Amino acid sequence: MTTNHLLEITDVGQSIWMDNLSRDLIKSGELKSLIETLGIRGVTSNPAIFEKAIAGNAIYDADIEAGIRAKKSVLEIYESLTFDDIRDACDIFRPVYDQTDGLDGYISIEVPPTIAKDTQSTISEARRYHKVIDRPNVMIKIPGTPEGLPAVEQVIADGISVNVTLLFSVQSYIDTAWAYIRGLEARVAAGQDISNVASVASFFLSRIDSKIDDLIDAQLKEIGDSNPNLAQRLLSIKGKIAVANAKVAYQKYLKIIQSDRWKALSAKGARVQRLLWASTGTKNPAYSDVMYVDELIGPDTVNTLPPSTITACADHCNVENRVATGVEEAQQAIATLNDPDIYIDLQQVMTELLEDGIVKFVQPFESLLKSLEEKVQRLAAV
Repeated sequence: MTTNHLLEITDVGQSIWMDNLSRDLIKSGELKSLIETLGIRGVTSNPAIFEKAIAGNAIYDADIEAGIRAKKSVLEIYESLTFDDIRDACDIFRPVYDQTDGLDGYISIEVPPTIAKDTQSTISEARRYHKVIDRPNVMIKIPGTPEGLPAVEQVIADGISVNVTLLFSVQSYIDTAWAYIRGLEARVAAGQDISNVASVASFFLSRIDSKIDDLIDAQLKEIGDSNPNLAQRLLSIKGKIAVANAKVAYQKYLKIIQSDRWKALSAKGARVQRLLWASTGTKNPAYSDVMYVDELIGPDTVNTLPPSTITACADHCNVENRVATGVEEAQQAIATLNDPDIYIDLQQVMTELLEDGIVKFVQPFESLLKSLEEKVQRLAAV
């Protein structure tokens, strides 16, 4: 590899984080190597990632046995395992955090997905996670549900850095941005420092295209050869809506940071809440494996990539500042969904994706606790 395109992306002003974490990565030195060789500047985790890391992996057995001896519950054992991994990862990324003056170097951990629709429980768990993990570069993930956003506002007011996750619609991003701003304003009103509070708004991509492409394919199948013009219009937006949606969201970001309310906070040292492109592994093999990277490179953003996309991007990403280009085309692609002979209800799609997203985090969380319980019973019997 003659050129590491990930480093070129950093030069444009976008940070590359990795969507993966395990004790193997930490203990082997690979995580530290990813910082040094590929320029990875942060890590995100979620229940699905921890399920994959812990289930069937003997590297955690000694700590599980220690938890059994201490008479910890299965949930307490799970938390001890994940919190230790998060702390160790935070320590590995602490130099990045220090060198970038708190811009990067964050490790994200999600509050239990089972409380995604419980504001007070989300606030309590976010505070507890932050206190127990006890690292300045931990970022608490809170789902951007209607119930989650008041929690975001309060937790930001508490001075805790937040990764707002599972954002799909542009409106949900706007609501998230203002929740962040209100949280900072409350902190200012209380006479507290806001310069050390950070946040990202995780805007999901590939899941949008997967769902809308299925709806487009269903229409294409129905019309067959009867309406070539309609078929061509449908094909013109296939695989285009997720990136278009993200570009429209970025325009909203640019507008928000020009507001008087934001400028007042910025003058007091506030950090912008960066848009983070999530779900960026391409699911359709017909599309470029780096399409959700190339099209959304730009300043004041983060892209969190699964390991396979990191490898692909380092090799063949086409790096150019594109996030603010092609905005009219993006708006037109989204408008096409509203054509009477097409009509795909984008808001309904976004609502369904949010519900599906919560389920996709709850299921591995519950599955992990079940497999951990089985492992506890097996090890306790030895």
